[in-house]
Amino acid sequence: MHTPSGHPVAATSVARVVVLASGAGSNLAALLAAHDSPGFGARVVGLVTDKPDAGALDLARGAGIASAVVAPADFADRADWDRGVGEAVAVFRPDLVVLAGFMRILSPAFLDRFPGRVVNTHPALLPAFPGAHGVRDALAHGVKVTGCTVHVVDAGVDTGPILAQVAVPVLPDDDEAALHERIKVAERALLVETVGRIAREGLTVTGGRAVVGAH
Repeated sequence: MHTPSGHPVAATSVARVVVLASGAGSNLAALLAAHDSPGFGARVVGLVTDKPDAGALDLARGAGIASAVVAPADFADRADWDRGVGEAVAVFRPDLVVLAGFMRILSPAFLDRFPGRVVNTHPALLPAFPGAHGVRDALAHGVKVTGCTVHVVDAGVDTGPILAQVAVPVLPDDDEAALHERIKVAERALLVETVGRIAREGLTVTGGRAVVGAH
């Protein structure tokens, strides 16, 4: 885990959340719908995307949320791009960084810059079926139950400490698209719930474990 052992994310009156997204932004939309609710405890203050045509940008503009596009094509190499993402995120002074459909792996240097403060969603019940094809892999293995996970990001691929999970049954006639759509519904609700809990109760990452509400 590329964070100091025991590093806490303290609960604050309103936690500042920066979202990283590459696509349409359905998870961003769910967070935006929740962040004005009394007592939620968190507010999206910025969006960073790697794609200038990402639908998430339209959602951010519509909500009056500042955004930044950090496209790999604009940088000399991956390391420069990664530093650019870090600079863009840092501008918003985040208490929490949420990867919500962000389709690129961030470096240990980025994670060290925001220790214990980067969380991700994944459409499977980790540690089963990590990587880019979690839904497809679950179907291929014939599982009867899959789901979604919110976890703290570490230097591996979907290997960080698990924060929360929800099970989603696999139906006999499911294809990848149908199953993924049901997982997305569960994923949005789980992400909103988990971000709100972190904002209100705090988060501590110690070794390979993450605990919400320890502070």
